[in-house]
Amino acid sequence: MTAMGSPTPYDVGRLSFRPTGSFGTTTARHEPLGLAEGRDGVLYVPDTAGRGAPLLVFLHGATGSGRAHLRAVLGAADRYGVILVAPDARSEATWDLLVQGGFGPDVAFVDEALASVVERVDADVGRLAVGGVSDGASYALSLGLANGDVFSAVIAFSPGFLVVPEPVGRPRLFLSHGTEDRILPIDLCSRAFVPSLRGAGYDVAFEEFEGGHTVPPAVADRAVSWWLGEASARAARP
Repeated sequence: MTAMGSPTPYDVGRLSFRPTGSFGTTTARHEPLGLAEGRDGVLYVPDTAGRGAPLLVFLHGATGSGRAHLRAVLGAADRYGVILVAPDARSEATWDLLVQGGFGPDVAFVDEALASVVERVDADVGRLAVGGVSDGASYALSLGLANGDVFSAVIAFSPGFLVVPEPVGRPRLFLSHGTEDRILPIDLCSRAFVPSLRGAGYDVAFEEFEGGHTVPPAVADRAVSWWLGEASARAARP
């Protein structure tokens, strides 16, 4: 909040970053974001990334870190040449929506990470998506729907909740969930809010799979293929 008590854009999940271009290289690397001591995050550029590579902001689950949970999409990133940005939540527990009951410091840090990364890599910011797993998937959905003018797509693996104070734009959505998930049961989570999202006019791809609270490699691959396939098709249309 500001000194006068009025909300800031971060308090409603709004990023100040706008996708106008990138200015770096696609040199392969796996390095810290270098934005904070302790909880920071990771930048991963696969050796398959070409000029104007797609960029995915990937958010970790509860008690995790960007480095630890990035493995859920590493194989797909390598296959499709996707640059990954995996920031750490400011709290060791999870993202601010759950820790403090509202948006704030984590939105600011994602904002800072995006501004920093586009100065370091050669990315196509027209193919910019946000995704995550578990609590990170929930946060990706919430952040993505609040910033549909920034993210063209959201990839959510086993999300548990959805909070969007002020929806902006119409990003495309991919959700997956295991039918045997005991941590975030599918009936209480994805099956509950996918119909509402579709009813609100969002383009939603929803994949259920036999399994628990996990991201099968084949599901991760299909999610990234879904994102990039449609993005490429739209770019090719007159």
